[in-house]
Amino acid sequence: MDVATDATRLRVLADPTRAKILQQMLESPDGRVQVGSTAERLGLRQPTVSHHMKTLLDEGLVERLPEGRKAWYSLAPEHAERISEMLGQQARPMADDANVDHVIDRVAADLSERYRGTFGRETVERYVRESYDLLAARPGTDRYLPSLAAQFAADRLDALARDAAHPASGVPEVLFVCVQNAGRSQMASAILRHLGGDRVHVRTAGSEPAGQLRGSIVTALDEIGVPVAGEYPKPLTDEVVRAADVVITMGCGDACPVYPGRRYLDWELDDPVGKPHAEVQRIRDDIERRVRSLLAELASV
Repeated sequence: MDVATDATRLRVLADPTRAKILQQMLESPDGRVQVGSTAERLGLRQPTVSHHMKTLLDEGLVERLPEGRKAWYSLAPEHAERISEMLGQQARPMADDANVDHVIDRVAADLSERYRGTFGRETVERYVRESYDLLAARPGTDRYLPSLAAQFAADRLDALARDAAHPASGVPEVLFVCVQNAGRSQMASAILRHLGGDRVHVRTAGSEPAGQLRGSIVTALDEIGVPVAGEYPKPLTDEVVRAADVVITMGCGDACPVYPGRRYLDWELDDPVGKPHAEVQRIRDDIERRVRSLLAELASV
């Protein structure tokens, strides 16, 4: 998708009625809608919905699926992820400062109990606030921002505590880093976590994290029985690098800081985002082979 075409489609999606029609498709159990039922749900006249549907068709954003005398409409597969991201970004409510402060205070209080004797309240609150701000800065930020910020802050505090005790735990820690933390690194971490269990601790990060995990990645992993387990794209931070024994980068250049005593690997892998499903499967299988080899190496150390 070139810049000019993308800009045109952004303008098409800026119309609130068209955005609502596309949202109906996203929320439909089978991913398709009819003009009449959509008009009824949105409280609009059928000719109005037909007009907007034609515009979406002309831009290639939806497909028309005839079925006897009826016609169904669904998102064009090649644009489904992008549309979902755009609508998610538009739909995300803007939190006011007072509400954000309330959420941060609540999360900080809870995590202070969890890390009592390890970190003081001031340190915990600083990590919670910084984690919230880092996640909020991503494009297409997930609407579950408070809970993700709590999870991100806890993960960073765990890494900070591990670095202080390094290498006392005896369990090797692997950090996978790619650009968006929505494709390659998530596939690698999910497969290693699935195969390694408690024998290895796994983290991921991105040099320019996306707002959400790609649906194509979740599908490709599900095909081989590997769960994503609540993972989400997150920024690369210093403490997760310091806590790692092995840092594996994938196409993110020199974004990752280098510290003594860590093993650094660079896996040259194509970015699966936006690729046909067969190509995503090929990349997934390549990653799986590398992960199995890495796990064998870790087990022999």
